[in-house]
Amino acid sequence: MKALLIYPEFPDTFWSFKHALKFIHKKAAFPPLGLLTLGAMLPKEWSTRLIDLNVKAVTEKDLAWADAAFISGMSVQRDSAHQIIARCKEGGLKVVAGGPLFTSEYEEFDQVDHFVLNEAELTLPLFLADLERGSAKPVYKTSEFSNISATPAPLWELADMKRYASMNIQFSRGCPFDCDFCNVTVLFGHRPRIKSSGQVIAELDALYGLGWRGQVFFVDDNFIGNKRYLKTQLLPALAEWRNDKKGIRFNTEASVNLADDRQLMEMMVQAGFDTVFIGIETPDEESLAECNKRQNKNRNLIDSVKRIQRAGLQVQGGFIVGFDNDTQSIFQRQIDFIQKSGIVTAMVGLLQAPVGTRLYERLKQEGRLLGHTSGDNVDGTTNIITLMDLDTLSEGYRNIMQHIYSRKHYYRRVKTFLREYKAPKIQISLDFQRFLAFFRSNIRLGIIGRERLQYWGLLWWTLFRRPGLLPLAVTLAIYGYHFRKVSNSHIL
Repeated sequence: MKALLIYPEFPDTFWSFKHALKFIHKKAAFPPLGLLTLGAMLPKEWSTRLIDLNVKAVTEKDLAWADAAFISGMSVQRDSAHQIIARCKEGGLKVVAGGPLFTSEYEEFDQVDHFVLNEAELTLPLFLADLERGSAKPVYKTSEFSNISATPAPLWELADMKRYASMNIQFSRGCPFDCDFCNVTVLFGHRPRIKSSGQVIAELDALYGLGWRGQVFFVDDNFIGNKRYLKTQLLPALAEWRNDKKGIRFNTEASVNLADDRQLMEMMVQAGFDTVFIGIETPDEESLAECNKRQNKNRNLIDSVKRIQRAGLQVQGGFIVGFDNDTQSIFQRQIDFIQKSGIVTAMVGLLQAPVGTRLYERLKQEGRLLGHTSGDNVDGTTNIITLMDLDTLSEGYRNIMQHIYSRKHYYRRVKTFLREYKAPKIQISLDFQRFLAFFRSNIRLGIIGRERLQYWGLLWWTLFRRPGLLPLAVTLAIYGYHFRKVSNSHIL
């Protein structure tokens, strides 16, 4: 069997970093980890190729070579998925689909021959066994969760690593919290399931052996779900592994209660972490209670963010407007929070209800659903009938985005962050690609760009105040260029 592993294209979104990636001549932020892992689960005698449409186009020669296409993706890739499925069918290929998009919406894709849904560790073997017998069924799904300590390492060799800005690995699945708008627990459950530290180190060894020397993103939805194992096993192992490695640094996602554990933050920094994404959502206590974001309640959220920054971890934040409890004051409150906290990378979106979440089921009963989510966190759309007038909500949302990603306020926020940030030993070094990015940013942002006054002001300020953070300041300036591009194209 010859199998094409196909990853649909991402549109121009907040997390695509499409405009920033041009500064370092990369095509995509991350390789498709799910498909690379799936490739390791397929029979060894099969021939496999990866086609990531964010990196390269699929050719007629590719389609002629293959017997079947295995396609995975997320909801934001919905349109591209429909297009590539149609093309594969025109080329006479069997199409097998799985992943979050298809697990939630498989009934919307009538051209797919077989759906292998939920966790492939459980459903893929059933499909492969039936396929070998010639009796493969249309749909394979399960409500059980797999033991990921038996999950094989991804086939990194299938990916053209030179095309990506970062690599990604997974340590755990599941989250102990129960936010009602989040589909993580729907897909992966509440009990964090983990890989052993030996598995993680083996995956890192494989990446390092293939020449990778850059960022590695731990894709866990809540990396700190099992603090004890982190402290006693994984973080010490990561710290030891990095002793003789250069260029490797980590980032991940965590809940805000990370701020309550100084030891854990220190150990993460020692292990090589420099950035965490945290779901802040809202500074409004009633809205936090509404969405059951209990880990964020009854705390000074700005203080929590600054504690994490002072520990040596940059905080990227997620924010939401459109909760039932939101009033028109929420827009200025969100702006004030983002600016005062120094969260440079602030993803702000309207509340959406993914299929299967408690929010989705509640709004379905109330007759307040408007179809599927777009999957794009910052396109200014929602799939729910909000209690606030939609025009008022949309205008308030636009005001937030115009403010926080205006040149003046964005660069001011970068300085706020750099003042607080305790630079870890793992700083961004000026390797060749980043030297070129620095040169290009000088041209694009410092000479041609409308933000040239803010850009040079930031660089001179950093050079005199926090000189060791100059590469990071340049990186954040480039990020701001991307965020403004996305904001302008989406909602302004």
